[in-house]
Amino acid sequence: MKNPIISVAGVTRRYGDVAALDDVSFTIEQPSIIGLLGRNGAGKTTLMALLTGQDRPTAGSIHVTGGDPFESAPVQDDISFIRDNQRYPDDYQLKHALRIAPLFHPAWDAALAARLVEAFRLPAKTKVKKYSRGQLSALGVVISLASRAPITFLDEPYLGLDATARQHFYDVLIEDYSAHPRTIIASTHLIDEMAPLFDHVLVLDRGRLVLDRSADDLAGFAFTLSGVTTRVEPYLEGRDVLHSHEIGALSTVTVRGQAGRELVAAAGADGVDVRPASLQQIVSALGAGSLTDARAARPTTDLDASRATTV
Repeated sequence: MKNPIISVAGVTRRYGDVAALDDVSFTIEQPSIIGLLGRNGAGKTTLMALLTGQDRPTAGSIHVTGGDPFESAPVQDDISFIRDNQRYPDDYQLKHALRIAPLFHPAWDAALAARLVEAFRLPAKTKVKKYSRGQLSALGVVISLASRAPITFLDEPYLGLDATARQHFYDVLIEDYSAHPRTIIASTHLIDEMAPLFDHVLVLDRGRLVLDRSADDLAGFAFTLSGVTTRVEPYLEGRDVLHSHEIGALSTVTVRGQAGRELVAAAGADGVDVRPASLQQIVSALGAGSLTDARAARPTTDLDASRATTV
């Protein structure tokens, strides 16, 4: 039986009394582009550190390509991870970064790297430590994509990139992934902008995995009701409200589940707009908590009925 690409079982990581991750479980079985989402402090960076072997869990187990990633050279050969605050030696220029990267990535594609360097207009003679925020992000994108690593982590890869550069990154990512399928895990706050790229979504909140679904399954996960508060409220009775936002007499409410035709028709007749929740709205709602448990110690999760799911 073939090992999963990534298997995470009951993983907890504590720093003193703080649980950065709390009983997290999921499995990635096949190459895919996965969105790792959640608010700042949700546990995304901690999870990536564990998956890339830079830290060990307090409890639970992690296997990447069948092995423990911690201090494992064979597993590390399969991983590419450039942090959003990646540091380089003070005297490094572009040529040094491009010379050292292939030593860590056996499938390195020099032609792709050169193409991306030209597209992002990275300066060759400027020391990397003097690069702008956008140039540092572009260098991270070059190394991440050209590595062709079986498992690639993208940590806020767009920081400082203008709209044109970001779109070029997305286009090349899809093009190269289609030609060379692999597992790409992207942590991002530009959720709706990157949502079309994702095959699967993992959402963390306060250290817990609160959503683990394929992109296809997200369509019926939640919907929003928007309009005058007094007209919206009757349609909330008996429903699982994830989040509510009010401005004056107007409300926008995110509700778990799929809106039926009868609800859409009835609400529309009352001037209430009903539409599927965007991924951004879903992540924001899960991070905010429900109206009744937003301040609870443990957030409501989508996984209580099924503790481990498969990608």
